[in-house]
Amino acid sequence: MGKGKLAKFADMETYENVFQYPYSVVEHVPFEMQGHWHEKYFHNQNPIVLELGCGKGEYTVELAKRHPDINFIGVDIKGARMWTGATQALNEGLKNVAFLRTNIEIIERFFAEDEVQEIWLTFSDPQMKNPRKRLTSTYFMQRYRKFLVDGGIIHLKTDSNFLFTYTTYMVGHNNLPILLRTTDLYAEDLEDSDFSEAASIQTYYESMWIARGLNIKYLKWQLPRNGELSEPDVEIELDDYRSYHRSKRSSLDKAR
Repeated sequence: MGKGKLAKFADMETYENVFQYPYSVVEHVPFEMQGHWHEKYFHNQNPIVLELGCGKGEYTVELAKRHPDINFIGVDIKGARMWTGATQALNEGLKNVAFLRTNIEIIERFFAEDEVQEIWLTFSDPQMKNPRKRLTSTYFMQRYRKFLVDGGIIHLKTDSNFLFTYTTYMVGHNNLPILLRTTDLYAEDLEDSDFSEAASIQTYYESMWIARGLNIKYLKWQLPRNGELSEPDVEIELDDYRSYHRSKRSSLDKAR
């Protein structure tokens, strides 16, 4: 039998690679490592890449194993899930991995200007009812601009047709440079392809989506620091599910 939540939380209080700053803490405690991740934790000047909504941390850990010359930080509020990746990283001695347990809505409090080079969004909640909660919305793009290098890269990997379509409209509406785009990642010819990086890691839930017959979509774009951003005014067909084996609640067919 696996560990319960309380035991996992107790473990993570002792983990050197985990930083826990949910709303209740960060309001009263400044995050002293903002702007100092390189010297205070990683002890190198290698690029920093975030995975926002990292869940169990599978993607963060696998990226770190493939790229020892890059620093990776997985971010999520679900501590019991994060324990899996944090524990694996410690057990395998991965020094280029850290985990930050916090609310992504306050992500800019933890990183300084130009401190992050890339962001991965892997199977984020599409938030079909609330655009401001979508991690690819202009609301979050403005937040990312505060710490992402000018022209920094954002990756979206998703099973959700709604989120992928919305993000494509958002990127196009704001003239953000698209580097790669596909509606079926694993249908691409991946040998020596630009898509091979995105397809090289397959999480547990991703394999379940594929087994269910869903295409995995992928979009890679740049986020310039300057220029006004605005939301696309378009209706998009809703997904007929919220998560694995869970149907959507709303009776609506489309949303903005």
